[in-house]
Amino acid sequence: MAAAAHTLRDVIAVLDEIWPRSLAEEWDAVGLVTGNPAGDVQSIRLVVDVVSDTVSEAIDAGDDLIIAHHPLLLRGVTSLAEDEVKGHLVAQLIRHDVALFSAHTNADAVMGGTSETLGRALGLESMRPIGAQGDIDTGIGRVGRLAEPVRLYDLASRLGGLVPQTAGGVKVSGDPEGMVQRVALCTGAGDSLLGHPDVTSADVYITGDLRHHPASDVQQARLLGHGPALIDVSHFASEWFFLDHTAKVLQQRLPGVRISVSEVVTDPWDFVVHPG
Repeated sequence: MAAAAHTLRDVIAVLDEIWPRSLAEEWDAVGLVTGNPAGDVQSIRLVVDVVSDTVSEAIDAGDDLIIAHHPLLLRGVTSLAEDEVKGHLVAQLIRHDVALFSAHTNADAVMGGTSETLGRALGLESMRPIGAQGDIDTGIGRVGRLAEPVRLYDLASRLGGLVPQTAGGVKVSGDPEGMVQRVALCTGAGDSLLGHPDVTSADVYITGDLRHHPASDVQQARLLGHGPALIDVSHFASEWFFLDHTAKVLQQRLPGVRISVSEVVTDPWDFVVHPG
């Protein structure tokens, strides 16, 4: 099938409709990073992280555009020298004529975004954004209910079967035999929401990058009879799941364009060693 004629500008218009930039957090850096808006796009690769392996994967495949969840230039840089990580990656992209676009917190907040996609896969019903009032359907994180209560162990096992395998696996804080039904979740790093009423009133909170002290405080609160169980999954793995859904949406909106999901595991940890 011959590729349809889509310019990068056309593709960006679709992406901005799917993930309005107005929904991005003020500190975020979303949108086009490299590329000529007038250039043709026949092949797109979806990734969580812009790293050497995902850039090389796109170059080797002849992709015209990388759509990344995590922004490459989230924090200010003063140099793009090629002996530095950011400079090396930007130079590779420009040298091989691969455009780069990022959708981050705006992709988290929308219906069909990162957290909602994972929530649907887990079977959550009546989902709404954490903190949402009334009929608001956008926002970070999701809270919903399972159709029937399940053991915490079984929910964690179900999650582990959905996301890519990483060195850290899935960590759980709580009674494995305890029954859970009300679930709050936030893909990526969500410990900033640990004190939110939608989270503290849930039976379990699923997120990533949980730090020792906040997780310990929640664990101790459970001893006093309140607070959720915790499931900590790889930041990368929790958001990778969303790429397949995005590929299906873009394939419908951009007929004739080849859409690929990166198979590169960009979780930064390679292995674990169990003492003893």
